[in-house]
Amino acid sequence: MALLSPSRRLRRTAFSEGVEAAGVKAYTVYNHMLLPTVFRSVEEDYHHLKQAVQVWDVSCERQVELRGPDAGRLAQLLTPRDLRGMLPGQCYYVPIVDETGGMLNDPVAVKLAEDRWWISIADSDLLYWIKGLAYGYRLDVLVDEPDISPLAVQGPRADDLMASVFGDAVRDVRFFRFGHFDFQGQDMVVARSGYSKQGGYEIYVEGEHNGMPLWNALMEAGKALDVHAGCPNLIERIESGLLSYGNDMNDDNTPHECGLGRFCNTQTAIGCIGRDALLRVAKEGPVKQIRAIAIDGPPVPVCDRWWTLMAGTKPVGRVSSAAWSPDFSTNVAIGMVRMTHWDDGTELTVQAPDGLRHATVHEAFWN
Repeated sequence: MALLSPSRRLRRTAFSEGVEAAGVKAYTVYNHMLLPTVFRSVEEDYHHLKQAVQVWDVSCERQVELRGPDAGRLAQLLTPRDLRGMLPGQCYYVPIVDETGGMLNDPVAVKLAEDRWWISIADSDLLYWIKGLAYGYRLDVLVDEPDISPLAVQGPRADDLMASVFGDAVRDVRFFRFGHFDFQGQDMVVARSGYSKQGGYEIYVEGEHNGMPLWNALMEAGKALDVHAGCPNLIERIESGLLSYGNDMNDDNTPHECGLGRFCNTQTAIGCIGRDALLRVAKEGPVKQIRAIAIDGPPVPVCDRWWTLMAGTKPVGRVSSAAWSPDFSTNVAIGMVRMTHWDDGTELTVQAPDGLRHATVHEAFWN
């Protein structure tokens, strides 16, 4: 396998020193930064994530900060989710769409104050889209990328590890809420969220120099809890139906096609730039949609391109992510399937790299 050539365009993170010391085996590039993908093996990391606790360097979840009197108006321009009832201290999962209703990103919005928001983005240059909207609409708002490096603590023992570093009050943070907690004199925003279904937190570390002191403190405090360095796990995220922007969806897809219609309040999200287009989509309904797919046979190869789903000789969809699940003893996958074949139990054929495989559509994901 070819190696990545380091350069200033490919940025290290506030936690790279700790990641390397922990024996990282592979990276991907995400928002122009290094994102670890494997430590021991994908399967070993998977089992450990479900049983213990891991510390993840997710600095690549860059923040787009909106600050100023029009910050809330700009946030609503971006998404068909109605933000009017959102209070400071809350986090919302927000599909971001363009004027056609196509997905540009699926970040978490963090409302720090009425005039200050962080948009914690997936992999895309969303900063420039938001800057363009702010300028084009002549909004009184500053749009910038602050020096924030998210660090995730995920797994069933996450509460115990976080309490040992931040105090027991951190256990009281509710899902998709955040609080302010002190670490060595530094105020940190801590949210109960993360890119797994195993439970945990995301810590928004302000200032790169604060990265390694927090990493080391978590690793030291977690020795008795079998803490390991980890990363978003391919198997666990597919089992859980956690979508990956750029893999499972892009700007050709609407939120409704991605199964995200429950996060769209298109009728009331006045101001969303893609509202008119999405009103038509909501009325007519999607003709294809994300579904869970089980694929028969031995472990599938890496899914680095779309695999066509067939009903007989007719293409009816595509698989975008797939992996062998040890817990469910089958290959689990995420696919976009046409409405004629998306019902639970529909049997299809998938054109995998190693040949044709039998596949079954499931309405619900495994976790």
